[in-house]
Amino acid sequence: MADQIYVQEELQDKLREECGVFGAYDFDGSDVAATIYYGLLALQHRGQESCGIAVSDTAGPKGKVLSSKDMGLVNEAFTMEHLEKLKGDIGVGHVRYSTAGSSTRENAQPLVLNYVKGTLGLAHNGNLINAPKLREELAYTGAIFQTTIDSEVIAYHIARERLYSKSVEEAVGRAMDKIKGAYSLVIMSPRKLIGVRDPYGFRPLCIGKRDNTWILASESCALDTIGAAFVRDVLPGEIVTISPEKGIESDMSHALPKEKHARCVFEYIYFARPDSVMDNTSVYHSRIMAGKYLAMDSPVDADIVVGVPESGNCAAMGYSMESGIPYGIAFMKNAYVGRTFIKPRQKNRESSVQVKLNPIREAVEGKRVIMIDDSIVRGTTSDRIVKMLREAGAKEVHMRVSSPPFLWPCYFGTDVPAREQLIAYNRTVREIRALIGADSLDYLRIERLEEIVNGLGICKGCFTGVYPMDPPGEDIRGEFEE
Repeated sequence: MADQIYVQEELQDKLREECGVFGAYDFDGSDVAATIYYGLLALQHRGQESCGIAVSDTAGPKGKVLSSKDMGLVNEAFTMEHLEKLKGDIGVGHVRYSTAGSSTRENAQPLVLNYVKGTLGLAHNGNLINAPKLREELAYTGAIFQTTIDSEVIAYHIARERLYSKSVEEAVGRAMDKIKGAYSLVIMSPRKLIGVRDPYGFRPLCIGKRDNTWILASESCALDTIGAAFVRDVLPGEIVTISPEKGIESDMSHALPKEKHARCVFEYIYFARPDSVMDNTSVYHSRIMAGKYLAMDSPVDADIVVGVPESGNCAAMGYSMESGIPYGIAFMKNAYVGRTFIKPRQKNRESSVQVKLNPIREAVEGKRVIMIDDSIVRGTTSDRIVKMLREAGAKEVHMRVSSPPFLWPCYFGTDVPAREQLIAYNRTVREIRALIGADSLDYLRIERLEEIVNGLGICKGCFTGVYPMDPPGEDIRGEFEE
């Protein structure tokens, strides 16, 4: 049992992002389930615990929604038979990794609500900081919850506000007045597809178009996958309503001044795919620049620069470009090992890190190696990767990290854990270096963060403890788990 716990922690010493959302509306009336499926495949990196698709036929009975969701990966949860049964020209999809609410089939999204005004399909990326309070208020007015996720709180508020609103988008705006935190939403009503981004812009959301089909997606890479053209990003605080009658309508009544925007900088450092462009900023370019700044600010003599796959590779290339030290590949990654696999029993001593990564001896033997990774959270994998390089013959191992040290938890959809679990909490860089066994260690400087994202407004709360809005008085992540 001890080994199982150890391996689980080792596997999870990487940040996870809550989820990815995708929506499609074909104005010509063709089915969109297959399009959503391929869009979700492109967003699989944002969540691997569960997935789902909900569709509706705008020419059919009003309010009839067909949905399918399950645990696991997109290509495991959906077969061609599943998709053929999902008949509808409007729909939403979701991939999930839980930061609030347990990992169960009941908590898989999209959520589908049937209420007086019809139906509502909702997919949410982010985390609310006032969900417990809102949930309690709803419960005392008779609401019965089917899940333990804060996304259901959002859906309930939209449904309730719809009773007193002229349109579903007006109801969404009224719900935005009550919810606080990070949220990018894709909402399907009987005749409209709606995209929403919170006023701070924590989580990304963009608009695309393919022929006469309109798309909403967490990242632009999903548009590329289905052959859609990028139209633009949904702006922080914007409600976008898409319908055949009026095309795209925009409501910016909840927008904040640009200086208050607080995008999650880890979208650019780690979460998003390198081929995505978010808020006119290339993720690939951001990671290259992070590596270049590390080389400028934390140089070291070495023979080779390597990245910890996959997220460290771009920063390693940037370090190599700036320093002139050759870039190399030091690790072979097993592409068939996901976030979970059969845990070894105590009598088996296979390292979970080495099941996923194996060093290439010929690349590092006898060399001074600079190893670039995107972050160090608990430190439970960094020491093993350093040890692997030494056992493969590396003379020196110098670690550089393309983010600052984590010192505070995140309440906005990233699973940065409590402070006591962070290796950088109450430790100096020198002490961390000793713990992971590297010859030297340095992090990206905080002042470089705005530079790698071309001056966009970003959230740095997990590094500084200064959040864009007051955090909850206690850590409420997972508050509703039973």
